[in-house]
Amino acid sequence: MTDHTHSYSRKDAGPPLWKRIDKAWVVILLIPILLVIFDRPQLFPTVIFAAQAILKTGVFIVFAVLAVGYLKATGAETLLARAFEGREVRMILMAALLGGLSPFCSCEVIPFIAVLLAVGAPLSAVMAFWLSSPIMDPAMFLITSGTLGFDFAIAKTIAAVGVGLLGGFTVKIFAKSMVFSNPLRPTEAQPECGCGSQATAFSGKPEWAFWHDAKRRRIFRTTVIENALFLGKWLLLAYLFEALMIRYVPAEMIASILGGDGIAPILLGALLGGPAYLNGYAAVPLMDALLDQGMSNGAAMSFVIAGGISSIPAAIAVWALVKPRVFYAYIATAMTGAVIAGMLWNIVA
Repeated sequence: MTDHTHSYSRKDAGPPLWKRIDKAWVVILLIPILLVIFDRPQLFPTVIFAAQAILKTGVFIVFAVLAVGYLKATGAETLLARAFEGREVRMILMAALLGGLSPFCSCEVIPFIAVLLAVGAPLSAVMAFWLSSPIMDPAMFLITSGTLGFDFAIAKTIAAVGVGLLGGFTVKIFAKSMVFSNPLRPTEAQPECGCGSQATAFSGKPEWAFWHDAKRRRIFRTTVIENALFLGKWLLLAYLFEALMIRYVPAEMIASILGGDGIAPILLGALLGGPAYLNGYAAVPLMDALLDQGMSNGAAMSFVIAGGISSIPAAIAVWALVKPRVFYAYIATAMTGAVIAGMLWNIVA
């Protein structure tokens, strides 16, 4: 007779419940509850605003999710390896360009970057990719276009590539300095990925007709579901915050702090970007609300550029692999590029 009894230890039980609960969903549920308690008449307008916003951007969300699913199922991430071949200048150019266009989060490329650094790939090209990658991807481009406009999405994409080039060529010029020599940590710790996707090996050839392979069909299905939940969660949270911001944050205060054409709002936008940046997708509706309330165009651009690069997932990916001095150079380059992008967008917009 088989003994089905088992003594479970605390280790068998897995992480504590509070660590397994998704904090974003908790906040999404908490907002209506707080409205019922403190401002019940505002409950339905807030929920309706968020629902209408989700429906408005729904077509962009669907297309973005399917596009990312297709790229993952085909193995298109293997094309990233080609950016790190050839002359160093070419590597920097290709790394910045692919970083600004690739649909892969910072934590997904950690194993790939770790291998490149370990085998001697130039830090300049790696830095170009690292700086441009968290700012823009196909899904974010579509959602940004649908909410903030096609011009803003194009400008942000150009800024992503530009910041990557700034970082790449800065490292190339000062490669022999104390800051960038021997950049790797003695032991590289890989942080847990928080984007819902699994890291890939970045090897092999893409299989564009992926539907002939059962494994790739499964990757497509899993990726679509994970990204739909991921995008839906963060956008719903962001739209709820947008509704609350419009209702409770005075437009005059936003205009006085982040409005105007000078450099001060742009600098402040870049400084606030890091600590206030929850998620790249959530930032889009928040920027929409802030712009409606008087935030300057330049401050909005500097916020999303600096915030994307210095957000927790992106920053941890860099901190995990390189020494602190290289990490600080990464942050400094991000802030500089964000301010430049904000000033240029203030002129153009």
